[in-house]
Amino acid sequence: MGYRELVRLWNEGVLALEKGDRAAALRLFRGIAGPTSKIHFNIGSVLLLQGDLDRALEAFDQAVCKDSCLAVGFFQRGYVCLRYEDALNDFQSAWMHLRKNMCIDYKQLGLKFVLFAWEVLHNMAAAHCWLGRWQDARRVLEEAGSSSLKGPRAQLRTALEQVQDHLFLEPRSVPLGEVFRPPAKDVDELEEKDFLGQPKVGPAIPWLKRAPPPPPGWELQKKLL
Repeated sequence: MGYRELVRLWNEGVLALEKGDRAAALRLFRGIAGPTSKIHFNIGSVLLLQGDLDRALEAFDQAVCKDSCLAVGFFQRGYVCLRYEDALNDFQSAWMHLRKNMCIDYKQLGLKFVLFAWEVLHNMAAAHCWLGRWQDARRVLEEAGSSSLKGPRAQLRTALEQVQDHLFLEPRSVPLGEVFRPPAKDVDELEEKDFLGQPKVGPAIPWLKRAPPPPPGWELQKKLL
């Protein structure tokens, strides 16, 4: 598949998702031959919207296989994963790929999301909670609240109090529905009129942002414990 066709399907998939047509978005993303890590991430994001956790996990697997340094891919795979030891490993991988930076801003790569180091540590603490390792959870949260990471003190203090009371933490994630978009300059080229004077692709529309609920499986496990 040529790059121009890849961008066309990619952009149409994003537009379909913004319009609420998840099935069309999924079909378009899956129609891309030789998908990149970003496309696999997008497929996982749509499947997560649909509540299909198993297939979402498979898509995020593919994303990090394609790009083993994709910190946000490990972060999101850990969020979806219901095997808490594996989730912890993913959050630790995300932490490693931050390379001691306070954050990674993915907007320049097409994803409207900033991955903060303190959020990764928060999720590591959450996984420790679900594994019953309360002291480890407390230690990680204290690190997240250190001055070097500049995490939100009030929020982290509340999380630390929860851990001290042996209350489970809910993991953080990329906001539900956020996906990688193709480069704007490449989309602009698609929008140039063809020889009939008709635009090939409609203009992009703003994203719909929604706050993510906790993964259903995590909530179920909490009720059982």
